[in-house]
Amino acid sequence: MHLAPEPRDVAPRLATGAFILNSGLGKLKADEETAAGIHGMACTAYPFLDKLEPRVFVRLLAWSEVAIGSALLAPVVPSRLAGAALTGFSAGLVGLYLRTPGMREPGSLRPTQNGIPLAKDTWMLGIGLGLLGSGARWGCCRRRRRCRR
Repeated sequence: MHLAPEPRDVAPRLATGAFILNSGLGKLKADEETAAGIHGMACTAYPFLDKLEPRVFVRLLAWSEVAIGSALLAPVVPSRLAGAALTGFSAGLVGLYLRTPGMREPGSLRPTQNGIPLAKDTWMLGIGLGLLGSGARWGCCRRRRRCRR
């Protein structure tokens, strides 16, 4: 069984994994005010999150980021699995961008100055989708991992 990522998947996994892992580790140290701010913004886009206490929400978010970042960095995790985790996580972040007032210019997908930190999460969605397709490109066989002709 071939566990190492394809060479084309290494750079996006390293860059994205390091970024997300760092973000998660930073959130583990969040104080009450920071937790309340992050939770409040998330609740604006996803009202069901209001049921969670801010501290609990931020801890769950932080550990999710640590887990996803670590999965992307670990070469034993298949690219498709890491891509599925990244796609799900980043889709939630893109949803946050699309649903939070003031993040986009009126009637447009273009970010406002305040929306740029969230709009940049679209690149993670693209990387996640690319990793999901890993091994399925160019007619590659899943079992032999080489192209048929």
